[in-house]
Amino acid sequence: MSAVTPISASELDFDHGTFDSAGFTAQTLSNWQTLAAVLDHTLLDPDATREQIELLCEEAARYRFACAMVNPVWVSTAVGLLSGTGIPVGAVIGFPLGASLASTLRQEAAALVRMGARELDMVIPIGQLRSGNYDAVQHTIGAAVGVAHDYGAVLKVILETALLSTQEKLRGAEIAIQAGADFVSTSTGFSTSGASVSDVALMRGVAGGRCGVKALGGVRTLNYLQSLLEAGANRIGASGSVAIVREMGAA
Repeated sequence: MSAVTPISASELDFDHGTFDSAGFTAQTLSNWQTLAAVLDHTLLDPDATREQIELLCEEAARYRFACAMVNPVWVSTAVGLLSGTGIPVGAVIGFPLGASLASTLRQEAAALVRMGARELDMVIPIGQLRSGNYDAVQHTIGAAVGVAHDYGAVLKVILETALLSTQEKLRGAEIAIQAGADFVSTSTGFSTSGASVSDVALMRGVAGGRCGVKALGGVRTLNYLQSLLEAGANRIGASGSVAIVREMGAA
């Protein structure tokens, strides 16, 4: 593996705009409804059943979550169930390994947005990033971004921070933003660890006000969610979204 080229001061020190984490946190936690609006209600287990997807969508509509996030095989089902509710369907691509061809990601993204998916979460090409092949990483992300944006969909890039060094996290976040990502995200939830406060703060430091930061993986309590918001997250992925909003009084 080639050495990772350090991020230089010139790449990080210029003005990227600002994001008011304290203000966003206060607004988000003002009531359970505003909290629900930043939660991706998520079910990505490979053995998830139609019955579980139906429940996920029912809960997404009831609590007005940011989206219902599912695996590609369930997108058409979820789109049908959520039709008319105003709740978008999200889906993952290149998931969870981050080892797909750019052409595969384009085809997968195109198929899903044509089915009605409005948010796509892709895994960054992890091995390419760690090998220092940054042009390939940017090309791959750009391929998915182009398709998503052509259809008016949001594209989030998962770094899988548990597998990266600090320099790789910095570099990956910057490449994703340069490629046009709408969000940079921490984790798939399928690796050795999930979202951490330090990783969210690092990613927000790179992003500034240029894009969103999503924390995903192991977010199970309102207290921990608050710490992630305070660190700079403005979207949270969780399978336990209902339990979290009920901590704030949702019925």
